[in-house]
Amino acid sequence: MADVLQPTYSRVPPLTPFGALRLLVLRNYIVYRSAWALFITGFLEPVFYLFSIGIGVGQLIPSFEVNGETIPYAEFVAPAMLAASAFNGALIDSTYNVFFKLKYEKTYDQMLATPLTPGDIARGEITWGQLRGGAYSAAFLVVMLFMGLISSWWALLALPAALLVGFASSAVCMALTTYMKSWQDFDKITLVQLPLFLFSATFFPVTAYGPGLRWVVECTPLYRGVVLCRELTTGAVGWGSLVSVVYLVALGLLGLVVVRRRLATLLLT
Repeated sequence: MADVLQPTYSRVPPLTPFGALRLLVLRNYIVYRSAWALFITGFLEPVFYLFSIGIGVGQLIPSFEVNGETIPYAEFVAPAMLAASAFNGALIDSTYNVFFKLKYEKTYDQMLATPLTPGDIARGEITWGQLRGGAYSAAFLVVMLFMGLISSWWALLALPAALLVGFASSAVCMALTTYMKSWQDFDKITLVQLPLFLFSATFFPVTAYGPGLRWVVECTPLYRGVVLCRELTTGAVGWGSLVSVVYLVALGLLGLVVVRRRLATLLLT
C-alpha cells in the first residue's frame, strides 16, 4: 500500500542553450504578434527613402560609377537601404524594448528566477532583434528584385549579410542600453543613429570624405554593412568583403560578451 501511495517524479531534462533560445524567441513572438503594424512601419521607412532619393534624385543623375562600373543611382542606394533596414530593426528591439523590460517591467528578473541564465537572455534578445531586422531585409530584397535593382547572383548572400549587420547592431545596441539610466538617454541613440544613416556611404561614396574622416566612417558598423551588401548586389566582391564579414562577426561577439556580463552585474548582484 505504501508503494502505491508513494509519489512518482518525472525527470525533466536540463535546459540547453538552444532550448533557452527557442523559448525566449517564442516568448517575444507571442508578445509581438498582435503588434504586427510596428513591423510594417519599420519596413516602409527604407522603402520610402529608396523611392524618394534613389529613384527621385536618381532621375537627376545620368550615371553613377562604383568600383569602375557605371550603374543607376537607385542601384547604388538600394543595398544601403537594405543594410539600414537590418540596422534599424535590430536597434529598435535592442534599445527601447530592452530598456523597458530591464528597468520597468522587470522581465529579466523574472526570467532569472527560472533556469535561464544572463547568457541565455542575451542570446535570446539579440537573436530576436536580428530576426526582426532580417524580416525587414528579406521584404526589402523582394522590393529590390521586382524593381530590377539586383545585377549579380552574389545577391543570394545579401540576406545573410543583412542578418550579420543585424547581429552586430543588436549586440552593440543592447550592450549600450544596459548602461542607460533614463529615457532621456535615448536622445544619444538618435544622435548616433541619424549620422550613421546619412554618412555611412548610403547616398554617396566614402571617397567624398577627406582621409581622416573617411577612416572614421570606415570603422563604423553600418558602413561595413552597407559596403558588404552593395558589393554582393552589384557583384563587386573581393577581399574587402571578407574584412567586412570578420569585422561584423567580431563586433557582434564582443557585444554579446558585454551584454552577458552587464546583465549578470545588474541582476545577480
